[in-house]
Amino acid sequence: MSTKSRRLTVGGIAIEIVRKEIKNLHLGVYPPNGRVRVAAPKIVSDEAIRLAVIGKLAWIKRQREQFQSQPRQSRREMVNGESHFFLGRRYRLRVHEHNGPAKVGIAGPRNLDLYVRQGTSAEQRAEILNRWQRTELRALLTPILEQWQATLQVRVAQWGIKKMKTKWGSCNSKAHRIWFNLELAKKPPACIEYIVVHELMHLKHRLHDQAFLDAMDQHLPSWQRLRAELNRAPLGDEVWPKAAS
Repeated sequence: MSTKSRRLTVGGIAIEIVRKEIKNLHLGVYPPNGRVRVAAPKIVSDEAIRLAVIGKLAWIKRQREQFQSQPRQSRREMVNGESHFFLGRRYRLRVHEHNGPAKVGIAGPRNLDLYVRQGTSAEQRAEILNRWQRTELRALLTPILEQWQATLQVRVAQWGIKKMKTKWGSCNSKAHRIWFNLELAKKPPACIEYIVVHELMHLKHRLHDQAFLDAMDQHLPSWQRLRAELNRAPLGDEVWPKAAS
């Protein structure tokens, strides 16, 4: 189990340290802004962690630069002609004001139609689109989860969709609970499937250890390519705090 986190600054970079009942030290750099996190065994000293991070500083800086230079969508204003992504494809938004209930639909290969009442604000339009994306993503995830639970011989107790700042998905292996990032609704189905497999795999292998990697290679040989494709895709327009320097 994890304890409370603390911070350490190495080479001018803020490092979040979380101590756990684990055997090995794990270092990660996370989107969207290059947050650096170290999960360390409880017996490892701060000095040992500092030295481990120093040895990886060049790699950390490359990862952070990659995230900072990653293309980002401009702020969404929810107006006619604006570009929006759904399942990896770019669509042109068409806003229709009418007297009926709000609804969203795909029209042809390129158009995303949003029906709203007159006077609906940009924030309200965005929330309507978010609700539609959530519904569509749940419909897509349901059969993929069923398929891969059978393949991997695991079973989730609960799963859901929410907005997440730094992860595409998360798994509580003890509670058998999985969360998926709402932003996945914008990504290609193959990338969404990769996240499903990744999170379900944590029900068999809690850590990103060699057993986890071997199992991913066995069941989804293309997982590294899909991970790279997912992380290259344009980031959403949410304004998160900048990574500490």
